Parts: sequence; structure tokens; C-alpha cells
Amino acid sequence: MHRLIAALYLLCASAAYAGAQKYEPLAASAQAALHKAVSDSRPPGSSFRNPIDAADWLGEMSRRLEKRIPNREYRIDLLRSVHYEATRAGLDPQLVLGLMQVESGFRKYAVSSAGARGYMQVMPFWLKLLGRPEDSLFDLRTNLRYGCTILRHYLDIEKGDLYRALGRYNGSLGKPEYPNMVRAAWQNQWAYDKPTRPAETGR
Repeated sequence: MHRLIAALYLLCASAAYAGAQKYEPLAASAQAALHKAVSDSRPPGSSFRNPIDAADWLGEMSRRLEKRIPNREYRIDLLRSVHYEATRAGLDPQLVLGLMQVESGFRKYAVSSAGARGYMQVMPFWLKLLGRPEDSLFDLRTNLRYGCTILRHYLDIEKGDLYRALGRYNGSLGKPEYPNMVRAAWQNQWAYDKPTRPAETGR
């Protein structure tokens, strides 16, 4: 199984595997909750626990992303936004990076054959469904906000089953290829262990 996952990872490393979320009618309560989630303004501040954690994570993820996004300022802004939106939605930021790698290859203006757009390949029907037709899915933070909110929604529907939630996100529910590729990218490319630091000792 590990060899299969590694092989799938190599296949997706250089090519996006974008799909398309399927339109499903939403209950009024779910629609209202999702509308609120994508409408909240981004508050000032950081999603990191402290400046040291921020520096460690951003430095490591920036190094890994440098070949795909050479502009350091934009790369750091993207990573800060990923961490913020993923954390806000209760998702692992490294999982979101793995999904972005598979869905768009980190191409801001990627458009799939089904019309999914941006880094996280969000389908345009979500704009109308959530009552925000003026939103641009090519805007960095808007795309991440929608993508993370939608994945959280699917996780909730599937009671935390990541395999099925990823299948819903890609429009390939029940097929193993996409969830396995996202997991492989997550584990092989973006897995992160917080550095351990010696405990400070007083004098």
C-alpha cells in the first residue's frame, strides 16, 4: 500500500488532478452557516500561537514551496493565508497544502475542464448558492476561504471521514485515486513536525 501511495504521489507531483464539487441542494440552516463562514471578514492578527512557531512553520513551508512560487513576498502571504484559513476551518494547514498541490499545482489562475477555479479549484456554483455572486474565486484569500469552508462542510457531512470528504471535494466520491493522492502529497511533501527546543533554564 505504501508503494502505491508513493507512486500516486509521484504522478501528482507535477500535474494537477482537479475535479469538480457536485452541486447538492443545501438545507436552509446549512446554507446560512456556509454563507456566514465565507462572509466573515478576515480579522487582524495571526493564526500562529506565537512568533517563534510562525517563523519556524513559514520558513520550512516557504523552502518547500520556493520552486513553485519564486516570489518570496507572495509565497509568504500565501502560506500565512493558508495557515489562517485552514486553522479557522479546523483543518490541518499541511493537508490543505497537499490538496492545493493535487488540485491546481499551486496555480492561482488554474481552471479545470469542469470550470473549477483557483488554488483550491472551487466550483463557481458556490458563489450563487451562498448568495455572493460578486466574489472572485481567483482572489487568493477568497479562494482559500471557500475551499477550506467547503472541505470542512464535507468533513462534517461525512462525520470526520477524510477519505469520503476528499472524494466529495473532488467530485469523485467512492474512487480511491484522488484521496490517496492528496494523502500522499500531504504526508510526503508537507508533513511537518514542530522543532523541539531545549527548555530555558533560569539562573
